Amino acid sequence: MIAVRLPATIEKRLDRLAKRTGRAKSYYVREALLTHLDNLEDIYIAEKRLENLRAGRSYTIPLEEVMKEHGNLES
Repeated sequence: MIAVRLPATIEKRLDRLAKRTGRAKSYYVREALLTHLDNLEDIYIAEKRLENLRAGRSYTIPLEEVMKEHGNLES
């Protein structure tokens, strides 16, 4: 169980949507989370990797080098 405080404007929009469609507000909150959670996780991972790259804790490999190593580009 999770309790979420929403701004009044969002709460009103959610109420209207639920009433218009006959679905529970929790249905739409769940749908929003399922839709956007993957994106939020990807953003977090990308930010951490960029931070590590800038700090010198990781490095990049050019795409051409990777493709050659795996036999997908001719030398």
